[in-house]
Amino acid sequence: MSEPGEDLVDPVVHPEDRDVEASLRPKRLAEFVGQPRVREQLELVIESALRRNRPPDHVLLSGPPGLGKTSLAMIIAAELGAPIRVTSGPAIERAGDLAALLTSLTDGEVLFIDEIHRIARPAEELLYMAMEDFRVDVVVGKGPGATAIPLDLAVFTLVGATTRAGLLTGPLRDRFGFTGHMDFYEPVELRQVLSRSAELLSVDIRPDGAAEIASRSRGTPRIANRLLRRVRDYAEVRADGVVTEQVARAALAVYDVDEMGLDRLDRAVLDALVRRFAGGPVGVGTLAVAVGEEIETVEEVAEPFLVRAGLLARTPRGRVATPAAWSHLGLPVPTATPIPGGGGPTLFDA
Repeated sequence: MSEPGEDLVDPVVHPEDRDVEASLRPKRLAEFVGQPRVREQLELVIESALRRNRPPDHVLLSGPPGLGKTSLAMIIAAELGAPIRVTSGPAIERAGDLAALLTSLTDGEVLFIDEIHRIARPAEELLYMAMEDFRVDVVVGKGPGATAIPLDLAVFTLVGATTRAGLLTGPLRDRFGFTGHMDFYEPVELRQVLSRSAELLSVDIRPDGAAEIASRSRGTPRIANRLLRRVRDYAEVRADGVVTEQVARAALAVYDVDEMGLDRLDRAVLDALVRRFAGGPVGVGTLAVAVGEEIETVEEVAEPFLVRAGLLARTPRGRVATPAAWSHLGLPVPTATPIPGGGGPTLFDA
C-alpha cells in the first residue's frame, strides 16, 4: 500500500495527471513561464520560419522530466499554425512503424517524439534520411530479391524530447538544427506557475500559500501543480477553501512532503545512509535493500534530487551523506564525516 506522499514529488507524469495537465498547458509562447533563454531562442526560430514561409529546423528539447518539454512542442505547433502528431520513442519498435507514421504526415506538420533516446535503432537509422532529405526507403521483399522503394515525404518539423541527452547517438543529435536545454525552475517562477494554475482550477490561493508550495516543488512545475491539487483538497475539506501558508503547511504534512520537498522515500534513503551506514560510503544496491526498494527506483527517483539538494554525493566508493543530510535529519554532524569526493579514510590508512 502506498504511503500518503507516495509519488507526489515524482516528476514523471502519472495517468491521473494527463487530463489536468492538458487543461493547464500554456497555449502560446507568451504564456509559458520560465526557461527565458530557451523561450527567446525558440521565438527567433519560429518567427524566422514564418517569415520565410518554411517549416523551421528540427528541434531537440532536453532536460529532466516535468519542466515543460511537451508543452513547448505543443506551443511550437500552435505558433506555426500547424497540426501536431504525438508519439514516443518506446512506441516505435520497428522501422516499418516509423515509415508508416512519416508517410502519413502533411506539409508543415509537427511530429513530436517524446523520450526520443529510446527509439529502436533500425527506426533511428530510417529517421536520419527522413530528417535530412525528407525521404525514406521502404524495403519490399526479403533476401536477394528485396527491393528498396524510395518514398518522398512531406516537409515536416521533428520535435524530439529527451530526459537523457547523453544516450542520444551522435548522428541523431547532429541532425537537429536547434537544441534547447531546460533547467529547473526558481521559486519565483514556480509561484507564477502556481498562480496561473490556481486561476484555471478556480483555487483561491494567497501569495504566501503559493510561496510555500513552490518551495517544496523541487524546481519542477509538474510537481508544483500536483501539490497544488492536493493542497486544494485539504483546504476544501479541512479549512475554508483558501490556500494560505498555514493551510499549505498542514496539507503537505499530511502528504508527508517536508520543507525541502523530500518525501518518504527520500528521507528513508537519507536515514538508512546516516543511521545504518554511518554516512557511507555504501553501494546503491545495499542502500536499495535497506529501504526496501528497487535499485532503479533509488537511482532514478530519489537520488537526482538528493544530489542536487546537496544532501547526498555519489563517489567512486559509493553513496555518501553530506553534512547537510545530518543536519536535515536533526542529527549532530560527526567530526569525521566522509568527504563527498570519496577521499575519506580507508582500511589501509595509518
